[in-house]
This record gives sequence, C-alpha cells and structure tokens, in this order.
Amino acid sequence: MDRAASGWINGFVGVVIFSGSLPATRLAVMQFDPVFLTVARAAIAGALALCLLLAFEQKRPARGDILSLLIVALGVVVGFPVLTALALQHITSAHSIVFIGLLPLSTAIFGVLRGGERPKPAFWLFSALGSALVAGFALAQGLTASPIGDALMLAAIIVCGLGYAEGATLSRTLGGWQVISWALVLSLPVMLALSIATRPASFSGIEAAAWLSLGYVSLFSMLIGFVFWYRGLAQGGIAAVGQLQLLQPFFGLALAATLLHEPVSWMMLAVTFAVIACVAGARRFR
Repeated sequence: MDRAASGWINGFVGVVIFSGSLPATRLAVMQFDPVFLTVARAAIAGALALCLLLAFEQKRPARGDILSLLIVALGVVVGFPVLTALALQHITSAHSIVFIGLLPLSTAIFGVLRGGERPKPAFWLFSALGSALVAGFALAQGLTASPIGDALMLAAIIVCGLGYAEGATLSRTLGGWQVISWALVLSLPVMLALSIATRPASFSGIEAAAWLSLGYVSLFSMLIGFVFWYRGLAQGGIAAVGQLQLLQPFFGLALAATLLHEPVSWMMLAVTFAVIACVAGARRFR
C-alpha cells in the first residue's frame, strides 16, 4: 500500500472516531460544567499520554518544536473542546455537527499557511462548495437555533483547523501519536489544576451516560483519534485528507439520532450527502 492510500485510510479511521465527539459532549454537558469537562478530558488524556511516552521511552521534542506543540494544544486540546462544549449549551449536537463540514476548508487554508501545501484550483472549488453548502444550511435556519451557539461553533472550527494543520506538519518529523501526546503533556499541569478547581461540589448525581461520555471524549476524541488523524494528514496531505471531515456530519448525525433521539431533518441529510459528493471531487484534484 502506498503512502497516500495509507494516509486516506488512517484519516478515515480518525474521522469515524471523531464523529462521536459532539454527541458525547452533548451528553456530558447535560450534567458537567463545560469548563470542567474541557479541562478534565484534557487532564485524563494527558495522564495517559505521559504514560505512553514513558513506556515507549520517547525522546523529548526539540526546542524549536515547542511553539508548534503549544499551537496544537491551544487549538485541539483547549480551544475546540471548550468552544464546542459552550456551544452545545445553546444548540443541539445535530445542529452543531453540520458546522463540522467547514473544518476541511479551515484545515486546508491552514495547510497552505502552515504546511506549505499548494492544492490545485479545482480542489478549492470542491472544498469551497462543500463549505458553502454547510453555511447555506445554517443561514436557511435563520440562525434561530442560537446565534451564540453558532458563533462559538464557528470559532471552534477556526482554532481546530489551525491545530490540525500545525500538528500534521509537525507529525512529518516527530510522529503522529507523539505530537498529540506531547501537546497533551505540555497542557497537563494547567489542565490538572483547573480540573481540581472546577470540579463539581458532588459527583453523586452524575449518571452513567455522562461518565461514559467523559471517558469517550478523553480517551478517543483527545488521544486515539489523533493517532490516526495526524498520521493520515502527514501521509496523504493536510488539505487532501482533511476533506474526509466532510464525512463526519454523516456519522455524527446518525449517532445523534440513534443515541440522543434528536430530530434530523431532510435538509440536514441533503446537505450531508451533498458535501460527501464534494469529497470525491476534492480528492481527485488534490
């Protein structure tokens, strides 16, 4: 199997794992404060990442890599989780998942700015078309769901795209799982302290579904998913493999309907299938 094909496979696995993040976050914020949820998931994942780095005796990153790791941490360890957790207090996970369709364009733009990639003009056409479909859906709702929730989701998409591109660029030399692990470890002292400071007064009323959701976003969304995702971006190209995120709403909507019994309108499905078609075009002209 060539490097590009391997990149698409790894990227696809990462997208499938990430698709459960927003429904799980939606369940968790019903009983956990969004700030506590953000710092707790990062602290749990950071502790696991530290164990992995020690177990495999990984060397410390070079001094020149620290800034990139901090950007990764601010983008995907702190920024995206806290912004989406706050957004999900105002909107449903089904509504928020559609915004994930904007992530490929955000990732591709930062792939050019930070990764030095130069996709073909036709690639941008398909990527922009997919993003326009998603934006059109949000506007068609009249932003009545919640302007605050939509604004928070848009900010989350921007910082996440930066974190994805920065991490993928660094993965070419440092390794995929090493990048997210070191970013988590750098964040661990602050996240651990904040977890203690923002913890609920009592955990007695927290239901099993919230605990399981916290476990999912800590283990899979914050760590395991990035092992595949960063490897896929590094192997197949940030802009190209990043288009797989257009598939994430499809999986996410299915989970939202199945697990949370949230309504999924025909328009949501139409937008999802339309952006899936854009993946094929973007991949062809990557």
